[in-house]
Amino acid sequence: MKTDLVRILDGNIFVLSDGSGDIVAKPGVPAGYFSFDTRFLSLWRLTINGERVSTLAMDDPSYFEVRFFLVPGAPTHYVDAKVSVIRERTVAGSFEERLTVLNHSEEWAEFTVRVDADADFSSLHMVEREHPPCGRLYQRVENGRLHLGYEREKYHRETQISTTEPAQVDEQGLTYHIRIEPHGQWITTLHVRGLVLRPDGQDIRERLSPRCRQRDTAGLQDDLRQWLDRAPQLSCDWKPLERTYRRALVDLAALRFSPLTLPTEPLPAAGLPWDATLTGRDPILTSLQVLPFTPDLAVNTLRMLGLDQGSVLDDFRDEEPGKILREFRYGEMVAFEERPQGPYFGAADSTPLFVILLDEYERWTGDAAVVREFEDEARAALHWIDEYGDIMGDGYVWYQRRNERTGLENQCWKETTNSISFRDGRLPGLPRATCELQGYAYDAKVRGARLAREFWHDPAYADRLEREAAELKERFNRDFWISDGEYYALALDGDGRQVDALSSNIGHLLWSGIVEESRAPKIAEHLLGPRLFSGWGVRTLAQAEGRYNPLGYHVGTVWPFDNSFIAWGLRRYGFHQEAGRIAEGIIDASRYFQGRLPEAFGGYDRELTRHPVQYPAANSPQALATGASLLLVRTLLGLEPYGDDLVVAPALPERFGRIELLDIPGRWGRVDAIGSVRSPEANAVGS
Repeated sequence: MKTDLVRILDGNIFVLSDGSGDIVAKPGVPAGYFSFDTRFLSLWRLTINGERVSTLAMDDPSYFEVRFFLVPGAPTHYVDAKVSVIRERTVAGSFEERLTVLNHSEEWAEFTVRVDADADFSSLHMVEREHPPCGRLYQRVENGRLHLGYEREKYHRETQISTTEPAQVDEQGLTYHIRIEPHGQWITTLHVRGLVLRPDGQDIRERLSPRCRQRDTAGLQDDLRQWLDRAPQLSCDWKPLERTYRRALVDLAALRFSPLTLPTEPLPAAGLPWDATLTGRDPILTSLQVLPFTPDLAVNTLRMLGLDQGSVLDDFRDEEPGKILREFRYGEMVAFEERPQGPYFGAADSTPLFVILLDEYERWTGDAAVVREFEDEARAALHWIDEYGDIMGDGYVWYQRRNERTGLENQCWKETTNSISFRDGRLPGLPRATCELQGYAYDAKVRGARLAREFWHDPAYADRLEREAAELKERFNRDFWISDGEYYALALDGDGRQVDALSSNIGHLLWSGIVEESRAPKIAEHLLGPRLFSGWGVRTLAQAEGRYNPLGYHVGTVWPFDNSFIAWGLRRYGFHQEAGRIAEGIIDASRYFQGRLPEAFGGYDRELTRHPVQYPAANSPQALATGASLLLVRTLLGLEPYGDDLVVAPALPERFGRIELLDIPGRWGRVDAIGSVRSPEANAVGS
């Protein structure tokens, strides 16, 4: 994917264009106006008197709006330009563009303004894999509007384009013949709606969640202001942390959306552009990251995923009773079951993570009602771990897809086919039991036991879960430990052999608590050693492993989200300095991405490249990367709920100086946390 595309978004509705604002779709490049997994514009091109426009400057004051300052023709025309154009674009439930043409001459001037428009209605799957549509495309002009449409049996999508100024509308776009007075201007506003049509011609979203209906920029601006006002206020001597914290809060606001099928409160879409949809793993982990800052996302995530929890055995969707979904999409390939994502359950980690989030949410908020509300869903998730997750009957969580044709082969967070490998690069057979899945299962059982004892009034069930967790921990530390390398195996293969590559997965074991105390120092040493730690962060796969590639998606890149959980786990086991090194590296890297941490970046040694190298196909913004800086703040300040109080135990690298986090919400009301390199003692003040 091109990394220089200009993007604006409102949840899973977004526009990606070139630097002039033009949209010209090309194979594999997600330029366009997208809404709910469908590209409603694949061409949107502006010309003045037949000339393409060039960019003088660009301004993006908010995540949902952007302004382009343009002139017709090539850069040589910039000297004493007689005409310029301001292109103001917003996305707020739909796509709106205001064009202002300015005449800079001392005489009346005539111009022909043309906007070419087209739509291919490709789903994101089709864009990514260059899959042609199978239905009928149409164009028609009706009542001064351009209608671009697509039909395939009962599947019907349509783009409607209207304008506030008179235009000659044809099936390929709109033409304006205008005359502007000396030093005058001409303005029109184009409105583009992407419709998901029922057989009766009505947009199905009209009867659904208010967030799916038409909104305006004033409402979005007010919503963003309230969102930022509710979040804790952060100040830090090292300004990059302040910048990435603010950027993270804004991007979290931008990614919020409500799925079509369930009118819940919004939760974060996974990332732009490829994963601008509902997923299971991503909103759960993001909600964990941001609990101290915006706890409402957690309960929204629990409610949405609980409502769509698996209930039957369905091989096509990899669905099993109690299982939490992997993703839910709306595009054409899903509608005709050419892809299983409507919903798809091919993730082995989302289900134990659901229980972990439920418990952590209560620890922070004291909201016992939510724990009781989701008792059945949590019990079903815990049952899934033993009944369906334990494919081999040995007490571990394994995965093997039921859907052999279009299901995911790897069903952990590292989903690419080459991500789970032996040290020499060989791929293991299936089923597979990756190490972090065992950590999540252990943590889910420990936390489930607390919920059962304190809220569900089922001490026998709590005792059973605690016993199973203890047995799992003992068994795991026996079977996954690689003695000659002194680290945990990446996975076990179907024959029970250790998949012995050294990877970042071992860091997730720390925050789950499954690591034996005596082995934690060696794990910390590996994580901060030269093979895994690049100087910016922990690589997904260690240097010298058979499949290591510093630009390999899951086999050598650095993922900010991955590092945030690793740092959190290091703090849990008392490795404050090591956690601080990771936090400092990731926040330092954010300076090279304008404060917006990408999904992943290159795993090159810092000394080699001197700055982090962009991963070309990374989602940005991505919910998990956005949450990374917030979890790192929690880690640096040592924020942990303890009963009805918030414990603050700061441990800051010298570079951060002093951090103040004010108005942290939780069961304690609102408290402030202050950490300083010069005065490392904890400071917490109620408010």
